[in-house]
Amino acid sequence: MTAQRTAGGFCTVTLTTPAQFAEAAALYRAVFGYQHPDYALNPRLLGALVANGGSVVGVLDTADRLVALAYGFCGTDGLNLYHYSQTAVVAADQQGLGLGRLLKRAQREVALANGMTSMRWTYDPFQTRNAHFNLDVLGARGRWFKPDLYGEPGTDRVVVEWDLRGGDQPNLPRTSPVEPTEADWGIPAGDGDELWLALPADFAALSATRPDVADQVRRDVRSAFADLLGKGLVAISCLRVDADTAVYFFGPAQEATDV
Repeated sequence: MTAQRTAGGFCTVTLTTPAQFAEAAALYRAVFGYQHPDYALNPRLLGALVANGGSVVGVLDTADRLVALAYGFCGTDGLNLYHYSQTAVVAADQQGLGLGRLLKRAQREVALANGMTSMRWTYDPFQTRNAHFNLDVLGARGRWFKPDLYGEPGTDRVVVEWDLRGGDQPNLPRTSPVEPTEADWGIPAGDGDELWLALPADFAALSATRPDVADQVRRDVRSAFADLLGKGLVAISCLRVDADTAVYFFGPAQEATDV
């Protein structure tokens, strides 16, 4: 992809050198706090991806320091081909500056250049800020639910699909028409045209202070996502309605193509 410098001085690039791959692996470890070798990012793998149609893109700051990274590869579900984004990370001191969007734009450019028209990735449904970014900012749609995706408790994931042909048009601002309370957490509500699901806005804090409540909410949310997405609905939005609660909205599957 072509290197592009933003008004803020950031530059998106495809990483191509061993030194850049090593820097990417170090950033990955730093952001996630991984120390065990099972969770390491292999620089040689990144080189293989770049050489074979994958995306290994980064964001450089004004000093050409790598501050964000994303990588992915061609995937298939047996019927469709798509670009699968395995991870996207932003340095802790650079979060909130729009670098996530720069990464996804860069991955989209690579994917389209290699003949892909859609992209998929996963996220934790309790990470409501990520959900808002994926669904409301990018316009991706939550289409599938994978319980314990990584074989460990607490690794439930939503799989989103993003139509890459829609251009870079921001979504219209959306406001929540509902005012749920804690009593609504994990319980689907609404009508046939638009169902909604409330959950804690900060699940990590809830788990630390009220673990029994958090365990029950996790079970309820798992059941709700499996049921709603299993019926062919898709997650179309996630909004924080107050300090304690966020709300997912679900609609018909055909909305998955509206970007």
